[in-house]
Amino acid sequence: MSIEHLNVHVGGEHVLRDINLEIFRGQQWAIVGPSGSGKTVLAQTLCGKHFFTGHINSSFGSPENFYSLIRIVEQRHHFKDITNRSDFYYQQRYNSFDSERTITVGEDIAFYHSEDKATNGYRKTELLKLLKVDHLVQEPLIQLSNGENKRLQLVKALMQDQQLLILDQPFIGLDTSGREILENILAELSAKGINILLITSPRQIPEYTTHIAVLDKGNLISASSKNNYKQPDPLMNLAPSITKENLQVADQRRIDDFLIAIKMVDVNIRYGDKDILHHINWEVRKGERWGLSGPNGAGKSTLLSLITGDNPQAYANEIYLFDRRRGSGESIWDIKKKIGYISPELHLYFDFSATAFQSIASGLFDTIGLFRQLSTEQEALVLYWLKIIGLQEKKNKLLSKLSLGEQRFILLARALIKNPSLLILDEPCQGLDEIHVHSFKEIVNLFCNVYDTTLIYVSHYKEEIPDSVNHFLHIEHGMIRDM
Repeated sequence: MSIEHLNVHVGGEHVLRDINLEIFRGQQWAIVGPSGSGKTVLAQTLCGKHFFTGHINSSFGSPENFYSLIRIVEQRHHFKDITNRSDFYYQQRYNSFDSERTITVGEDIAFYHSEDKATNGYRKTELLKLLKVDHLVQEPLIQLSNGENKRLQLVKALMQDQQLLILDQPFIGLDTSGREILENILAELSAKGINILLITSPRQIPEYTTHIAVLDKGNLISASSKNNYKQPDPLMNLAPSITKENLQVADQRRIDDFLIAIKMVDVNIRYGDKDILHHINWEVRKGERWGLSGPNGAGKSTLLSLITGDNPQAYANEIYLFDRRRGSGESIWDIKKKIGYISPELHLYFDFSATAFQSIASGLFDTIGLFRQLSTEQEALVLYWLKIIGLQEKKNKLLSKLSLGEQRFILLARALIKNPSLLILDEPCQGLDEIHVHSFKEIVNLFCNVYDTTLIYVSHYKEEIPDSVNHFLHIEHGMIRDM
């Protein structure tokens, strides 16, 4: 495949600039670069999703339909229910009735070829076994773990005729074991002769990779063999992105009238015949900063849903939030107004038709989208947070037109704008480059220190955990384990 003078505009913004790149059969490419550099737009353009100027010449297909032989496994995907609807709200995975309305893994892959047809050298049952999802065919899509879902999307891509397989950040959200499993699977596919174009972090370039391209601000910085690639140190001489003085400019007084933020007593969660959490006893005191860890599918997200008010099974257990037992008369909004929250599910189902300004402002009212008139003081507060995260010039851009990294900072500002008593950040740095992870941690650390905020932080990567975290909870198979 030859890419010549490729230029792409998205939402009026020049995203890719004069890209020239040659990919030959047998080469396995990785594309790296900072958040917002244009990596995903390049992948989507090769699949026919964006208008472009320049030329893309392929050795397969015709100039008009080559993109139909390119399959992409994107970072994010929506579930469908039995009526083929995908407009879920993010709490639905915790509601047993809603999970019954979502199609199963077996029903999802039934749309593809029959068992007697081999694609890419694999039959359907062979693919399911290779990607370790054969035991999940009866499971509802909405209850799969992140790692399970990534592998299912790869199964579906491989069940279709293709000449090039593009994977956009496939390792995001996977625990150590999940990353190792997926890397081994990709190595086997590569050995089978399947051409792979991988968008990834410089820290996660697989062994089978032969060539690496570097993008930055829409420009192709370099394209060479893996042996000639030198990973840069993006944090060298990096100045602080925020100071304590900056943060206190928008000082919001908060009086925390509680001693215990969270208390769980022998908590058990079960869906049908499947146990999710077993005998959880956990106490988080005001001002403590906790790191929550565990493999994919361990029950972390379910545990957090009991705190955020999104799981109805909280009422069947002994759970206290802010010194008050759940089910003693408080509403879900009484809980949410004290909590700032980010999660992959919230991000996936957020209102992408809202602007950056509206998205941050919605945090003042705990809504997904802005439905109220702001006061002059509230407008000033939103503008202040846009400045803190360096996106003031994009305040009127739709969330859907921002890069994933920019979207994540918008959601951070949304979580912090009301100065919550409890901050819950579930895999908040997914998809961010090292510089953005550094800035993200700086803001979280300073905010928690200035306002003595209680924090729960979930990550599979030790380097992403803020320095202020000094308590840890580890879960495996729904039970608390020693780390």
